[in-house]
Amino acid sequence: MTTPAPARRRHLATSPFPPKPDVVITQFAVGDKVCHDSYGVGRVTGVEAHAVTVDFSSRTVRVVSPFSKMEHL
Repeated sequence: MTTPAPARRRHLATSPFPPKPDVVITQFAVGDKVCHDSYGVGRVTGVEAHAVTVDFSSRTVRVVSPFSKMEHL
């Protein structure tokens, strides 16, 4: 069972606060070298719609989107 994503609140033009920026999701391709905060350096071995599989030599981990703890090297 999947739950729908919550609706994004509309920004009012009269609001004194700036609108929240859109989240930019990084795209990865098979063979990309990445660094993860918890697992270290690894290489992308598989790409899905909302996740990537990364080989960190000690283990293979499926990391789901958004990839906040992972970056390209």
